[in-house]
Amino acid sequence: MKDISEFSVTTTEFELFSFLYDKIVNREIITFSTLKQQVIPIIKEKRIYPVLMRLFELIKRLYWGFFSDISPTAYRKLWEEMVIPDRHFSEAGDLKRTLSISNLYIGILDIHGYTKFCQDARKNLSMLHALDKAINGDIYRICSKCGVVSHRERGDEIVLTAASATDALTAVLCIIDYFARTKVVNDPAIPTSRSGDFAALPEFKISAGISGGNTRIPLVVTADGDLSGFLLNIGARLQVRANELSPNSSRVMVSRQVFLSFTKENAQEKCALAKNNAVFFFDTGKIRFKGVLLPTCEVVFAEKERYKREIADEMLNLYGSLNEALWEQKVFLNLVELIFKSVSVMPPFKVVPNKPVKNLTPPVTNESVKKLCRIMVKAYNDEEDYAAATNLLHDLITILEAVPQYDHLILDYLRGITEKYDMILKSFQASIDKEIDENAASVFSGKFLNIYVQAKKYYSLYEQLLLLGRRSRDITKKKTIWYNLVKQYKDKMAFTLYSGKQ
Repeated sequence: MKDISEFSVTTTEFELFSFLYDKIVNREIITFSTLKQQVIPIIKEKRIYPVLMRLFELIKRLYWGFFSDISPTAYRKLWEEMVIPDRHFSEAGDLKRTLSISNLYIGILDIHGYTKFCQDARKNLSMLHALDKAINGDIYRICSKCGVVSHRERGDEIVLTAASATDALTAVLCIIDYFARTKVVNDPAIPTSRSGDFAALPEFKISAGISGGNTRIPLVVTADGDLSGFLLNIGARLQVRANELSPNSSRVMVSRQVFLSFTKENAQEKCALAKNNAVFFFDTGKIRFKGVLLPTCEVVFAEKERYKREIADEMLNLYGSLNEALWEQKVFLNLVELIFKSVSVMPPFKVVPNKPVKNLTPPVTNESVKKLCRIMVKAYNDEEDYAAATNLLHDLITILEAVPQYDHLILDYLRGITEKYDMILKSFQASIDKEIDENAASVFSGKFLNIYVQAKKYYSLYEQLLLLGRRSRDITKKKTIWYNLVKQYKDKMAFTLYSGKQ
């Protein structure tokens, strides 16, 4: 056949298939609607139906990319959201290329330790093949059970597409269960245990981000069926944030819209996660992403992190103070209140900080931190000693960085808020020093006033002489001292540009 007009009663189905096959492979036909247009003269021929359906499968394989496996039976919800169905062929249709629908969710997953595993297993290729088969086989099967399409990207990255927040979150947690040998989801309909060669694989931790549920954030499906658009970027940013907060353990971050959608979907008919009370959503505030402030939540599923439910109110109080820019008092006090509550409800710890902390004798425990918090509140509120209170924030950072299980999100807020108060402190102290200088007679009494005046005069002279001395060529050991210090600190001065996850 060279033209559809040549089709006759003597034309075989194979001839018709071959004729249209060439057009599809040469990209003359890339959609089912175009395929139908080609066969309009013979559309009523019953024997061409199976040919068209086989060709539709070919179009899917070549041009539907991420969605080449979806069908109205295996992925009903995704089919309804992603496909424009054909009026005459119920199991065929065209893939939507631009999507602005609320019932679409993207999950981005990253496997911790994948690169190290590949390096360690380079002499045992069977382990590498086992992991590869696990991702392309078992993970694909698990996602299919959830009604979710999975697609492997760049070795250790997995992209999920789902038609509901519940499906997306269930699939992510099932994958975490599979790699970590846990039972968070615990749904008999979705087995996540390993068997055969896969049982020998080590445990892996997963960081994941889920976005979607918002019509204002479009998604583009490219000509080859790949995903593109801001929705995908948001999922990737959430995954990176999850990795930043938990570089050594599994964590799932979602947009607030995903949390709201999950809650709405499970209001009446509950999924396994909701029935088992397996997760709760911890408000993690807003992150800035390409000029957009994105409200986020952490999906808390690990038993050891359940304590976060008890600090949710304190966390919200801090967010509120920051949003209203109440830096004069409430930001400081809400931050200390949050830290006090967090160490009160979290598992006990006993650590030795990297450097000494004033007012505390190591080892430092939960009670030690609570004591320090009380000192800070007293310094800030009662004594108006803002310098001491701000310096104590640095002590808190030193202590909590030494606690392996302490929440990284709270630490991030502690570091960021401390940095802002440090900005004020230098100017504050200069202003106070000016006040002291102008009111020295009332601030100092008796002999202390005279000592202050003399000390001020001689200290100014001392600083000038030191500056002059540092520039003097009569100090012959400058180079020796400098080079010795360079050698002394050489181990700490190693410099390498860092990109990506640890």
